Amino acid sequence: QVQLVESGGGLVHAGDSLRLSCAASGRTRSISYSVGWFRQAAGGGREFIARIDRSGSTTWYRGSAKGRSTISRDDDQNTVTLQLSSLKPEDTARYYCAADPRASNTDYDLQENYQYWGQGTQVTVSS
Repeated sequence: QVQLVESGGGLVHAGDSLRLSCAASGRTRSISYSVGWFRQAAGGGREFIARIDRSGSTTWYRGSAKGRSTISRDDDQNTVTLQLSSLKPEDTARYYCAADPRASNTDYDLQENYQYWGQGTQVTVSS
């Protein structure tokens, strides 16, 4: 089992930047995971934002946050970070990190490929 805990959300103004963290605990030493970030706005579906592979050498981005988001990982700290910049009111959502134990990166944006999920952290962007 892997436990994921997100942090770093809050209320910010449009144009601000934010750094979200995903801390992993549990079975993190024996198995490597790719980690993704998703978000879900109120009343909407879960949207893929970014993914970083097991080695940290490859990243993927999609959606409206592409170009304004950067994902990175620090395996010594068991942490994956999502940096968001130039935030807009439409970025308001609950942000989730998730771990994918597969060796493959196919269908990296599908939430069903992520086995472990955190509880999320709320980001609210005021205009």
